[in-house]
Amino acid sequence: MNWLILFTGFCGGIIRGLVGFLKHQFSYKDVKFDIRYFLLMMFLSGLVGLVVAAVFNQEAGFSLIIGYAGGDFIENVYKTIKKSPSLYPEKD
Repeated sequence: MNWLILFTGFCGGIIRGLVGFLKHQFSYKDVKFDIRYFLLMMFLSGLVGLVVAAVFNQEAGFSLIIGYAGGDFIENVYKTIKKSPSLYPEKD
């Protein structure tokens, strides 16, 4: 297994996590920033990207895309199961 493939998959997952986090931060008015939650979510997003890249085991550039798409796929499966348009609970 090539370490570059794993690293780029991890980076793809982190990019996906950042996009989701920023989307959530700017979609609502009173969202507090919690550094522990942020770091945990970035690590988990990276881990998902790493695992997906390891499964497909393609070239490094493709692993970045796979790492990004892996998190997106899991998010959409979760939203489908929960029958919710968002991962986050709606505020009153």
